[in-house]
Amino acid sequence: MRYEVYSRGGLAVIRSVVLAIALVGMVSPPAAAQIYSWRDASGTLVLSDRPLSEEARPVTAVHAGPARHDRSTRTSPAAGPLRVTSYASLIDEHARRHDVRPDLVRAVIQVESAFNPAAVSPKGAMGLMQLMPATARSLGVGNPFDPQQNVRAGVAYLRRLLDRYDNDEALALAAYNAGPGAVDRYNQSVPPYRETRAYVARISEAAGRGSQGSRSRTPSTTIYRTVEVIDGREVVRYSDRSR
Repeated sequence: MRYEVYSRGGLAVIRSVVLAIALVGMVSPPAAAQIYSWRDASGTLVLSDRPLSEEARPVTAVHAGPARHDRSTRTSPAAGPLRVTSYASLIDEHARRHDVRPDLVRAVIQVESAFNPAAVSPKGAMGLMQLMPATARSLGVGNPFDPQQNVRAGVAYLRRLLDRYDNDEALALAAYNAGPGAVDRYNQSVPPYRETRAYVARISEAAGRGSQGSRSRTPSTTIYRTVEVIDGREVVRYSDRSR
């Protein structure tokens, strides 16, 4: 069994392949359902049940519920500490390069793929940060299952969304999940999709910030000094709020 996924109309073909993988896993022993992926000399993404190339990597399907929108929220198991640690320097490097919080990148990877570089969703999203084929191509990714390429492109795309929504992480995450068109269609707010709202809340909680869809606000840096006279004595207080 061998599948070739061409860039023209690639999404529909990849989706069919992954669904086929899921069905095989239901009726066959786990070993029989193993699928490998690589790109041939022409750049075509190839999926096969045999590693016919030295660049072949095992592919693991990530199960998801019904997809009603551009993407769907996947339920990813918690990643083991060894797997998380192995990508720490890679995440820090690209987070620093694009001025994105490392905790946010880690949370996105956890929810998207549970730190599985070979993960493939039923919609065809691939790798650690679950890049869709069109997004991967637009960011110059040759092998979406290569952690270096995947994280580089995923963080760059996240930075692009943060710039688009004035560093509002909730909106950037909503766009990462449901697409910028959905966020814009709902007047630049988190779309009322159950999957997307759960996705934003889950990542925001893991990354250490609130999950509200309102725009992020920069904490006040103005300190006010007030003086009160209590029992004839002056009492000085400092606060970030004026009275």
